[in-house]
Amino acid sequence: MQTSAALDLAHTRPRPVHWLATAAAMAAVVAAAGLLQPEAATASQTAPGAGPVKKAAAATAPDASSAAYPLECRGEKPAVVKQGSGDLDGDGRPETVAVVRCVSGIGTPPSGVFVLTGPTSRVVATLVDPADGLGISDFAVSAGVVSATVHGYSSPDVPRCCPDRQEKVKWQWKGGKFARSVVPDARSM
Repeated sequence: MQTSAALDLAHTRPRPVHWLATAAAMAAVVAAAGLLQPEAATASQTAPGAGPVKKAAAATAPDASSAAYPLECRGEKPAVVKQGSGDLDGDGRPETVAVVRCVSGIGTPPSGVFVLTGPTSRVVATLVDPADGLGISDFAVSAGVVSATVHGYSSPDVPRCCPDRQEKVKWQWKGGKFARSVVPDARSM
């Protein structure tokens, strides 16, 4: 059967409205594809609903022995006495806290406590300044908290060998900086 040449079919002659509708439909598909992206891929498996794995778990803490400390030790390199690492500021990357002092042949020189970050082991905070003449013991880094016992002197007349004051302190990241607080003495209760 032959169709009549006089038969007018709307779909055989595209009009501007057809092109406009097609363009609008294509734009909607492209926009929806741009908004609906899959979750970021990770190299490890997670349980359903567990969320993405933090990338910081594989990050290494800064190396305390390679840092440049703001401490003058008469041409010698400062000694790292103790160190600890952990994610102190909650950014997912570990920081290193180091107790550092100059090496001396006799006595115990004052210590400094410094926070290091990044692959270059850059000093970003000083928790105890060596210029304050304090000693450090019972140092630990755990669960985002730096704790230590700080030893000092009540006056310039106290011999530098024998500090007569001590205070248990901790530092914790709060409000964009390290906040120092005194830990109550359990024996005083």
